[in-house]
Amino acid sequence: MAKRGKKYRQAAELIDNDMEYTIEEACDLVKKTKIASFNESVDLDLRLGVDPRHADQMVRGTVSLPHGTGKDVRVLALVNEAKEEEAKEAGADFVGLDEYIEKIEDGWADIDVIIATPDVMGKIGRLGRHLGPRGLMPNPKSGTVTMDIASAVKEFKSGKIDFRVDKAGILHTSIGKAEFDANELRENAISFLQTIMKMRPSSAKGLYIRSAYMSTTMGPSIQISRSSITSI
Repeated sequence: MAKRGKKYRQAAELIDNDMEYTIEEACDLVKKTKIASFNESVDLDLRLGVDPRHADQMVRGTVSLPHGTGKDVRVLALVNEAKEEEAKEAGADFVGLDEYIEKIEDGWADIDVIIATPDVMGKIGRLGRHLGPRGLMPNPKSGTVTMDIASAVKEFKSGKIDFRVDKAGILHTSIGKAEFDANELRENAISFLQTIMKMRPSSAKGLYIRSAYMSTTMGPSIQISRSSITSI
């Protein structure tokens, strides 16, 4: 096992691994565990009691974080000419169709979100093998297939995030940056967790939130108590 660096070990000493922290305590503590010189993301990882192999237990959706993610989100709008100006005025970083389909097929990946109109989905369907594994394939359930391109672009640029549970039942998302104050992180975390709680599949049995951890990109993880989550 690789030896942890001095800064990591010092940060880890601040955390009691036998303790489960409240959301408020975790948001205060995570700011103290930042160890990198860059502005680290603050991540929230949940292990859910679902089996994503069953369509009725797939947890996927979007949520607009009150304070955004602190990240400059790069948005590609795949639209026909009639919608190009609307997408550009709304702030999309890249706008077009055929040329970007070719770029993606050639391996281009300098984007965070792809938004498309329903009328072009037939054209971009073949991108599934490129975009699917990276969670970038436009989907109506995530709000990335819509005729209201302007609203979708503005929402994602201002902090709307798309989430999807992986095949192991793990949900990973970023709720902000280490430079955020603890209250901003708390409000973002609560907004995300409330959304997840409302999305519990009726077919999921037993514990829904099995475990939850918060950490900075490079720092040690902090376990959050389930009772703290279920009481929000």
